[in-house]
Amino acid sequence: MSVNTTKVFILLEPVCQRSAARVKRIYSSAKLSHFQPNQARGFSYLPNYDFSHETEQRCRETLSRTTVPKVASAGVLVTLCSLKGVPSFLYTLRSSQLRGRHKGDVSFPGGKRDASDRDIVHTALREAQEELGVTLSPDLAWGPMKPITDWTGMVIVPVLANIGPLEDLAPNPNPKEVESLLTLPISLACTDAARGYTSFRQHGRYSYTLPVFRLLGYKVWGLTAMMTDSALLLLLPGIYRSVLHGSRTR
Repeated sequence: MSVNTTKVFILLEPVCQRSAARVKRIYSSAKLSHFQPNQARGFSYLPNYDFSHETEQRCRETLSRTTVPKVASAGVLVTLCSLKGVPSFLYTLRSSQLRGRHKGDVSFPGGKRDASDRDIVHTALREAQEELGVTLSPDLAWGPMKPITDWTGMVIVPVLANIGPLEDLAPNPNPKEVESLLTLPISLACTDAARGYTSFRQHGRYSYTLPVFRLLGYKVWGLTAMMTDSALLLLLPGIYRSVLHGSRTR
């Protein structure tokens, strides 16, 4: 397998420390960043959290009740993975060479629905495969989350999926679309060190609040932060507290 020079940022432990030759080959040129657990403040750290069978079944049951509108025009894979056994979110850093207002943003893989797509879940999986350079089985998708309408009126459907151990998957991202891969452990996403919020005003009055998740050197904001927030509510009911309030796109 050919290996490109896409940088990979890991926010807990560097994958290049692994002994597996396959992993060393893939990530040998990667630039790695660390997010140490002792940086987390203001929220109980969850060192033993994992993607249990019970969690998956509960989420699948909840998501099976989601109504996907026929006008849905884009699918996004809210990507769960694990790294050295640590459950995490997987994001892409969009290439700065892309056109449009979202180039250089941190996002989940996804894109517009094609006429050949069977459904919006297939859209999200297809787009993720193209961006990450992997093969994903349909049964990795847990189900569609609540649709979001963006400021242009486009209806976007987040699809929650667990793609498994990142080191086994051996991603080979498309350099035309993806500049880097980044992970954020679920157990750290709830902490003050990783989470903040932005409040917006319109016509001189408070309008709504959106979450922001901080990675080393980057921020997860906008719709991607909203999807992250919604996923955490599903994964950690009764533990995670959302800051979303009054958003028109919720």
